[in-house]
Amino acid sequence: MAHSYLYPLRGNLWASHREIKELLTFSSRRKAPGPEPVASSPGGGGVSERAPGAPEGPGPARGSGDPGPGYTPARLIGLVLGPLLFAVTLVFFEPEGLSPEGRAVLATTLWVATWWITEAIPIPVTSLLPIVLLPLTGALGGDAVVAAYGNDIIFLFLGGFSLAIAMEKWNLHQRIALSIVAAIGTSPRRIVLGFMVATGFLSMWVSNTAATMMMIPVGLAVVYQAARSLRGGEFAADLPKFEKSIVFGIGYAATIGGLGTLIGTPPLAILSGTVGELFGESISFGGWMVFGLPIVVVLLAFAWFYLTGVVFKVRFKHLPGGKEIIRGERRSLGRMSAEEKAVLVVFLGAAFMWVTRSFLWDGLLPGISDGVIAVVATVVLFTLPSRNDEERKILRWEDSKKIPWGILLLFGGGLAIAAGFVETGLSAWIGEQLRTLDGIDVVLIIVIATALVLFLTEITSNAATATMILPVMAAFAISLNVHPYALMVPCAMAANCAFMLPVGTPPNAIMFGTGRVTIMEMVRTGFWLNVIALALIVAGTLYMLPLMWGIDLMSLPAGFR
Repeated sequence: MAHSYLYPLRGNLWASHREIKELLTFSSRRKAPGPEPVASSPGGGGVSERAPGAPEGPGPARGSGDPGPGYTPARLIGLVLGPLLFAVTLVFFEPEGLSPEGRAVLATTLWVATWWITEAIPIPVTSLLPIVLLPLTGALGGDAVVAAYGNDIIFLFLGGFSLAIAMEKWNLHQRIALSIVAAIGTSPRRIVLGFMVATGFLSMWVSNTAATMMMIPVGLAVVYQAARSLRGGEFAADLPKFEKSIVFGIGYAATIGGLGTLIGTPPLAILSGTVGELFGESISFGGWMVFGLPIVVVLLAFAWFYLTGVVFKVRFKHLPGGKEIIRGERRSLGRMSAEEKAVLVVFLGAAFMWVTRSFLWDGLLPGISDGVIAVVATVVLFTLPSRNDEERKILRWEDSKKIPWGILLLFGGGLAIAAGFVETGLSAWIGEQLRTLDGIDVVLIIVIATALVLFLTEITSNAATATMILPVMAAFAISLNVHPYALMVPCAMAANCAFMLPVGTPPNAIMFGTGRVTIMEMVRTGFWLNVIALALIVAGTLYMLPLMWGIDLMSLPAGFR
């Protein structure tokens, strides 16, 4: 009888594992939704005309090589290597100056990181290991470890997920996106800009995967119309460039837009949580937007100019039928329903409270936090009635199944390890070991560290990279006697900026899954965007962050020692 209960549980855990991979790593190539091919474009331009179709749900591409829930050789190696590294570190690794508790945290980190990387067991289950290992090794008390899984930043993300689910359930996100595209214009370059602005804005509030999946079919429908209108004309050869600029523009905008808010991308949430665990400081939602939003605007503008003015420049200035497609898509949505209006009001209210909390509400409402605001918005969404006969509430408990609970466990595991780093002195010990780099210029160190994370995240999970690297960067900054934000902020942002490879981010995988771009095109196009992102992130951190947040990056505040 026990097996009848265990098998569904095991299946659910692996389903959650795959969900996290889709949202954070996209390690297997996925088939993006999009139009179906109907006929080759005349003129030999290399573009296939495709009829616009409704979005299909994401699913593994045929031949993607996803090993599923079974044990592959890599998983078997990881399954053994994780506990082995844990045991060897505890028994044989006795460096001078590191306490036994610090050694236990290091051993736990090696075990958890190994299973995260090799996916030996489902990621959510691996993320629960600190609850077992840290107390049993005497590194941290059980209460302190479990408390990390209830960190305020986790509830901020829970509320963000709930808002995103409500927007998608009632199609509010699609209405917002199409309105932005229609408002910006319908010349070829403006169409690309419209898609990028709409996708970037959505990605600040919903997952970059959802934003890309929604916009790609609409973008390819516009390309299909362009192919029909320009067939056999003098500009037919420019269609492949226009098509690629839309595909790249949507994918890149989804990645860039996530940098604008703390709920836009997991590394920023991990940054905020890690700062709270290590130093007792908080990065407010509004405070981050003041810094992150200008970087999003500048990087988005450069990406648009780079794609439409340099790499995929087209000669035609007007796209026949483009305006009609956008209008048709908006008409198909019908009038704004009462449910959409309700979700919009809750969304705007939550966004207003997040943005203004630090300078307006902290004094009036003691105890208010970004997580509290997110939970209030979630409760309201589950409370508001609906006029729909089949859906009596804006959100029902059945909708909560779409919340990626495994990601919240991943955050909790990372924050528990971060707490262990500071409580046991492991972070201070790591900082001491890094003092050998004291003679190197601090700006050069920031550039090197940011570049390392940026190119590392091309092949690893951005969340796992941020979880493992941020406590080390904090210790490194303290050893250099500079503000921890000088290294932690650019590294957290860089962990999200992978533009070169399909496995780098979900939007990259979706772009590649359309079949419109090749890996070499992604590498060539994305490399220079990586370089610009690196320069912009470092410059923003060095020159804009001190002004926006009123801090001195080149000195270590007493509260961070």
